Amino acid sequence: MGVRTVDWSAFRPAAGESEPQGLRERKKRLMRQQLSDAATGMFLERGFDAVRVAEVAEACGVSEKTVYNYFPTKEALILDRWQATGAALRAGLGEPGVPPVEAALRILADELSALTSWLAAQEDHALAVTQFLRFGALSRSTPSLRAHQHELTDQLVATAAEVLAGRAGLRPEDPEPQLAATALIGLWRIQFQSLARHLGGLGGEPGERLGGESGGAGTLAPARVHAAVTAEVRRAARLIETGLGGSGLFAPGAGG
Repeated sequence: MGVRTVDWSAFRPAAGESEPQGLRERKKRLMRQQLSDAATGMFLERGFDAVRVAEVAEACGVSEKTVYNYFPTKEALILDRWQATGAALRAGLGEPGVPPVEAALRILADELSALTSWLAAQEDHALAVTQFLRFGALSRSTPSLRAHQHELTDQLVATAAEVLAGRAGLRPEDPEPQLAATALIGLWRIQFQSLARHLGGLGGEPGERLGGESGGAGTLAPARVHAAVTAEVRRAARLIETGLGGSGLFAPGAGG
């Protein structure tokens, strides 16, 4: 593809203040992004199953082994951001005095802000939105990507259950942390579904869309998308707090 694909690395929430990167770290980050960009572009153009890892390596002028040094599986080339989300989730849920729902909302807000900021910075907003939506469609329509995503979601649930159990003095396999963790991780699904719906241009006035003043179709402007998605995610979060509030897992002082 002639344009840069969505830079998912920019959307990864940091667990704390990031340390200055040295030259080696910057080179590794740039190579990782180059590989992911090339792979995503090829997958979107030809389909995930039709592209071999060796072709991604050749397009970037590196060996196939180098690709696997950065990404353990082919699926990770475009679905690796969950690793950073898991690290942020572990740190956020483990922060004393911060209710788990609020910790999850902070991470989701960081990811959403990064995405809408990226969209706002693109010269061709419509093309950027199309890329994002095609990326989601590719993930949903490819069996191996769906399976990989389910596996990563299960890992996030396990991480959340472990931390929540520790806060409440329970075992991770107990019903309360398992159910609470599943509900919390469900907020990510809500956010992505809401993003896809609002980026598709549903709702809003023509002047608030990325079609300009002409009143054409177009998608909602990034700021409007951010506000709409945030509102829906917070609605879902309130349901979790109401439904599971009696478990003691979501008490503000838990873990303190």
